[in-house]
Amino acid sequence: MDSFSKAKRIVIKIGTSTLTYDTGRINIRRFEGLCKVLSDIKNSGREVILVSSGAVGVGVAKLGLPCRPKDTPSKQAAAAVGQCELMYLYDKLFLEKSHKVAQVLLTRDVFDREDRALNARNTFERLMDMGAIPIVNENDTVAIEELEFGDNDTLSAMVACLVGADGLIILSDVDGLYAEDPNHNPHAKRIPVVDVIDEHIESIAGGSGTARGTGGMSTKIQAAKLCTAQGIPMVILNGADPNLLYDVLDGIPTGTLFTPQTH
Repeated sequence: MDSFSKAKRIVIKIGTSTLTYDTGRINIRRFEGLCKVLSDIKNSGREVILVSSGAVGVGVAKLGLPCRPKDTPSKQAAAAVGQCELMYLYDKLFLEKSHKVAQVLLTRDVFDREDRALNARNTFERLMDMGAIPIVNENDTVAIEELEFGDNDTLSAMVACLVGADGLIILSDVDGLYAEDPNHNPHAKRIPVVDVIDEHIESIAGGSGTARGTGGMSTKIQAAKLCTAQGIPMVILNGADPNLLYDVLDGIPTGTLFTPQTH
């Protein structure tokens, strides 16, 4: 974890299942705790970029829908409603700690075209120069292919590479990567450090963890492959306690660390 103790620019990703209850409604205590810790990290002189899921889930709850819709137009409508609610909460909670936020909605073509990637990178740089905390999400309302197949684990890794981050922290609903599925084996051992992402590591990752999210451990492994290939360390951490972020940034072994690849 030494690399994180020296990191100045950190990308932090939080998923829908960590931000919300099973009802789909916002977990206010966790939401407030996250914003408090990130504000404190920002006060310490580090640069923070937050990649936040939750728009569709929050939109489903706010619209009073019985469950997450299956069809793309309904998902996009829920995302449009939910994104407003998410940014309202982030703006309110960060402003209470004297921090400004900025909404950045991205689609995959931003990363596929060099000119658009440069524009996005310049925007991130200027926002951080101005002291704002960029809050990033997939532009679900227009990104059909990403709603069907994408996830914010991948997005957070691509953002980390785009801005040249010193580390990526993915807040999940588990303590890290386990040798076996802890839902099936309560005695499963957590893997503290992964130096090489090989076939064995990929094989122990399952699918989507909850009905409210699109990701799972397999998407986090793919995110780790993207980051570590670019020399960026990544940690999977349990987001139920945002205070664990302090441990990571203090260099205390926590969660599962994926070490950057050396060339």
